[in-house]
Amino acid sequence: MSYKQVQKRISTVIEVGYDEDFWGRAYDVLNLAAIVINLLVSVAMTFDAAMERCGAALQVIEAVTIAFFLIDYILRLWTAPCLYPHLSRPVAVLKYAFSFNGLVDMLSCVPFYLPFFFPSGMAAFRILRVVRIFRLFRINAYFDSLNVITAVLKSKAKLLFSSVFVVLLLMLASSLCMYSIEHSVQPDKFDNALSGLWWAAATLLTVGYGDIYPITALGKIMGTVITMLGVGMVAIPTGIISAGFVEQYTKLKKISEQGEENDMSFIRVPIEQDDEWNGMQIKDIMLPKGVLVAAVLKGGKKVQVPRGNILLEAGDAVVMGAKKHKSTGQVELKEITLKEHHEWNGHKIKDLDISRQTFIVMVKRKDETIIPNGDTELHKGDTVVVYGSSN
Repeated sequence: MSYKQVQKRISTVIEVGYDEDFWGRAYDVLNLAAIVINLLVSVAMTFDAAMERCGAALQVIEAVTIAFFLIDYILRLWTAPCLYPHLSRPVAVLKYAFSFNGLVDMLSCVPFYLPFFFPSGMAAFRILRVVRIFRLFRINAYFDSLNVITAVLKSKAKLLFSSVFVVLLLMLASSLCMYSIEHSVQPDKFDNALSGLWWAAATLLTVGYGDIYPITALGKIMGTVITMLGVGMVAIPTGIISAGFVEQYTKLKKISEQGEENDMSFIRVPIEQDDEWNGMQIKDIMLPKGVLVAAVLKGGKKVQVPRGNILLEAGDAVVMGAKKHKSTGQVELKEITLKEHHEWNGHKIKDLDISRQTFIVMVKRKDETIIPNGDTELHKGDTVVVYGSSN
């Protein structure tokens, strides 16, 4: 393999893989396990009892998982040009490094090693290690349900920002009003225009810790009004997110319904040992216009995306789709199982007395499927598939 092929292959492995790519899926599982284990160890290390009993083991596990994060980060920097093929290598590396995922990947591992080079800043670097919790966002790529949440937040980002901005304006206005009313009687609590922000936040968000509150009659009335406004204002982001989920569900449902409206017919074709397609790649098989390969079942079970270089082997099943043929006549397929005294027993197909608009398209004999011709002789127990049309 050339340098670019190796780089492309590594990029495919470290990104979210497909089910048929063993190494890609194995790396996904390893990455997911490292994230979860690292976070569990980080939590366990905050307990004195855990550190006394197995502190050394926890530190080793932390070092191993973070070393994995470092290797992962280096590999992603190296394969950045595969993510952004239209950019030059330096620009692609910088674009990844300063992306959200790139910054999270860097802060997940680099702060762990900085104290070795700058011992005086150990306390500050330990605080930066908290950022590794954002690596949980990596899990988002592995689960479709989390992707729905991300899609909703992205689609409603402007509305959410607007609602939060309105809440902040209301908090600032509430702080100014309460300062004007309560400063003369509580100069230690409301000593400037911004000192009421904490009270406004606690009131609007209905937390109400009780450490700061109005004591004048006008202040209490103002506080009641602001609390009532806060209930409505804080509910706006919840409503926006709820509406976003409904829209996303409706969109997915509409897509599925549109898929049904395409009126596609699908068949599953098993590959036998002596079939012409056995040993051929998908890109090399000849299909009629309008027919496409929708999926490949390796061994008849494991589903693979039908890429052109997938090799078809005996035991595989190819799922093919095509638009239904629109015709004025009704097409009928019937199965006829020949019993002992059926008149077709022992006769060749060319000798049967059947309509010229009727054709025998398939004969099932035990576990064997026969594509018939005129000389095919029918026997007891055969299942004959008959194709006909009628007005």
